[in-house]
Amino acid sequence: MKELAIYPGTFDPLTNGHVDIIRRSATMFKQVIIAVAKSESKNPLYALNERETMVKLALKEYGFNNASCLCFDNLLADFAKELGATVIIRGLRVVSDFEYELQMGYANASLNDSLDTIYFMPTLQNAFISSSIVRSIIMHKGRFNHLVPESIHNYIKGK
Repeated sequence: MKELAIYPGTFDPLTNGHVDIIRRSATMFKQVIIAVAKSESKNPLYALNERETMVKLALKEYGFNNASCLCFDNLLADFAKELGATVIIRGLRVVSDFEYELQMGYANASLNDSLDTIYFMPTLQNAFISSSIVRSIIMHKGRFNHLVPESIHNYIKGK
């Protein structure tokens, strides 16, 4: 069993699909770091500290004892090297995700040759969920409690 894997993303916000990937990753690795990217170029709806808080709330809600949260603002390949991680976890929902993720996986490996990327397909119930869909629903004041963990729903509703 590998020691450490990193699951990076903007998590704007963290969804049930992300939780599914965390749950499955946590069974494969001794420790999983949920790495929240600053990603200012993506114009996130929530500030970095808010996204970090939401991830930590979900980790606590689901009792992931071998998963933790860190924020980063550098190249993922460098961040992984700093932590001593050799595996990156990514999710693939649709074919277009594959093309982008394959390219990113190769780029990361070219910068850090000890990195491997593992791709998870979502479970059927989570296949349509993306943070951008959830953000759109939130911005239009729609119902989103079935798409995110309860702790995140409560956090967002409380804002």
